[in-house]
Amino acid sequence: MTPGTSSFTEFLSMAAPDLLPGNRHPLPVSASEVAHGTTIVAVTFPGGVIMAGDRRATQGNLIATRDVEKVFHADEYSVVGYAGTAGVGADLIKLFQVELEHYEKIEGTTLSLDAKANRLGFMVKSNLPMALQGLAVVPLFAGYDVDRGVGRIFSYDIAAARSEEQSYHAIGSGASFAKSALKKLHRPELTEDRAVRISLEALYDAADDDSATGGPDLTRRIFPVVAAVTADGFRRYTDDEVGAVVDALVADRMTNPGG
Repeated sequence: MTPGTSSFTEFLSMAAPDLLPGNRHPLPVSASEVAHGTTIVAVTFPGGVIMAGDRRATQGNLIATRDVEKVFHADEYSVVGYAGTAGVGADLIKLFQVELEHYEKIEGTTLSLDAKANRLGFMVKSNLPMALQGLAVVPLFAGYDVDRGVGRIFSYDIAAARSEEQSYHAIGSGASFAKSALKKLHRPELTEDRAVRISLEALYDAADDDSATGGPDLTRRIFPVVAAVTADGFRRYTDDEVGAVVDALVADRMTNPGG
């Protein structure tokens, strides 16, 4: 009848530490032989935040997957994405989702947005041994702060140094191109629809210059994953909704390729 810890990661480290992503045995292959995913962008607007991610995963010079998902529901008021080693990233996200759910069940309340960001940072730090093997993964975390009534974005490096980003951010191999686009397009008075559009513009520009970032696949109708977090909670845009924005974007680029 002894109450358990409210941290699922802490519980797992005591009950089955070998299941933690950072405690995996060294892989018998080089880092270039496993799939890597990029690029993720996040944009704030009055009333919330948008996160979007391309669908490509690469393995060396090959396209490993065309439709991988790298942006996920974290909890009711937050969203998380990752760039880096696909398998490690997927495990990290799943563990983070369980961590937040476990805390809510044990404590009967949710963590603050800052506390969620701190928990994710601890998980990134625990993966440092894998990162030193070349299997690095870095998340991008964003959410709606119900206490302040604003959208916020948090980024990390492989050593878990956390930074709160203002207005927009991007991670992954196409990040520099995506952030350059967002720097020109972001405005404080963005609507949610406009925030979605400039997020997709940024991913399009990243794909234009970075071979590891996948652009919209009009033939297969594979589009970026787009999610919004507002006072109403988390919402993932449907493929039809994203497809309509992508079609308009591509039509505009036909006459103005540089945007």
